[in-house]
Amino acid sequence: MDFEILMVPIILFMVIVAPIWLVLHYRSKRQVSQGLTEEEFSLLNELVDKADKMTQRISTLESILDAESPEWRQRHER
Repeated sequence: MDFEILMVPIILFMVIVAPIWLVLHYRSKRQVSQGLTEEEFSLLNELVDKADKMTQRISTLESILDAESPEWRQRHER
Protein backbone atom coordinates (compact mmCIF):
# COMPACT_ATOMS: atom_id res chain seq x y z
CA MET A 1 0.00 0.00 0.00
CA ASP A 2 2.72 2.49 0.97
CA PHE A 3 4.73 1.59 -2.11
CA GLU A 4 1.77 2.38 -4.39
CA ILE A 5 1.38 5.83 -2.83
CA LEU A 6 5.01 6.65 -3.54
CA MET A 7 4.94 5.35 -7.12
CA VAL A 8 3.00 8.31 -8.55
CA PRO A 9 5.37 11.03 -7.23
CA ILE A 10 8.41 8.97 -8.21
CA ILE A 11 7.12 8.47 -11.76
CA LEU A 12 6.24 12.17 -12.08
CA PHE A 13 9.69 13.11 -10.85
CA MET A 14 11.43 10.77 -13.29
CA VAL A 15 9.30 11.82 -16.27
CA ILE A 16 9.03 15.60 -15.73
CA VAL A 17 11.47 16.99 -13.17
CA ALA A 18 14.59 14.88 -13.77
CA PRO A 19 14.93 15.60 -17.53
CA ILE A 20 14.45 19.34 -17.04
CA TRP A 21 16.93 19.28 -14.17
CA LEU A 22 19.53 17.46 -16.27
CA VAL A 23 19.13 19.80 -19.24
CA LEU A 24 19.53 22.90 -17.08
CA HIS A 25 22.48 21.39 -15.23
CA TYR A 26 24.47 20.54 -18.34
CA ARG A 27 23.57 23.84 -20.01
CA SER A 28 25.03 25.75 -17.07
CA LYS A 29 28.11 23.48 -17.07
CA ARG A 30 28.67 24.26 -20.76
CA GLN A 31 28.37 28.01 -20.18
CA VAL A 32 30.88 27.88 -17.34
CA SER A 33 33.37 25.90 -19.39
CA GLN A 34 33.19 28.38 -22.29
CA GLY A 35 34.67 31.16 -20.16
CA LEU A 36 34.00 34.87 -20.43
CA THR A 37 32.33 36.45 -23.43
CA GLU A 38 33.90 39.48 -25.09
CA GLU A 39 31.40 41.76 -23.38
CA GLU A 40 32.09 40.25 -19.96
CA PHE A 41 35.84 40.48 -20.56
CA SER A 42 35.64 44.17 -21.50
CA LEU A 43 33.42 44.85 -18.47
CA LEU A 44 35.96 43.11 -16.26
CA ASN A 45 38.76 45.23 -17.73
CA GLU A 46 36.73 48.40 -17.08
CA LEU A 47 36.25 47.37 -13.46
CA VAL A 48 39.97 46.70 -13.08
CA ASP A 49 40.76 50.16 -14.47
CA LYS A 50 38.26 51.79 -12.12
CA ALA A 51 39.69 49.88 -9.16
CA ASP A 52 43.22 51.06 -10.07
CA LYS A 53 42.02 54.67 -10.30
CA MET A 54 40.25 54.36 -6.95
CA THR A 55 43.43 52.96 -5.38
CA GLN A 56 45.44 55.90 -6.72
CA ARG A 57 42.87 58.39 -5.47
CA ILE A 58 42.79 56.82 -2.01
CA SER A 59 46.58 56.90 -1.84
CA THR A 60 46.58 60.56 -2.86
CA LEU A 61 43.92 61.45 -0.28
CA GLU A 62 45.80 59.59 2.45
CA SER A 63 49.04 61.38 1.61
CA ILE A 64 47.25 64.75 1.72
CA LEU A 65 45.68 63.89 5.07
CA ASP A 66 49.04 62.67 6.40
CA ALA A 67 50.60 66.02 5.46
CA GLU A 68 47.79 68.21 6.81
CA SER A 69 46.71 66.18 9.84
CA PRO A 70 49.26 63.52 10.82
CA GLU A 71 47.09 62.05 13.58
CA TRP A 72 43.99 61.44 11.47
CA ARG A 73 44.49 57.67 11.44
CA GLN A 74 44.55 57.39 15.23
CA ARG A 75 41.41 59.53 15.57
CA HIS A 76 39.61 57.42 12.99
CA GLU A 77 40.45 54.10 14.71
CA ARG A 78 38.71 55.09 17.97
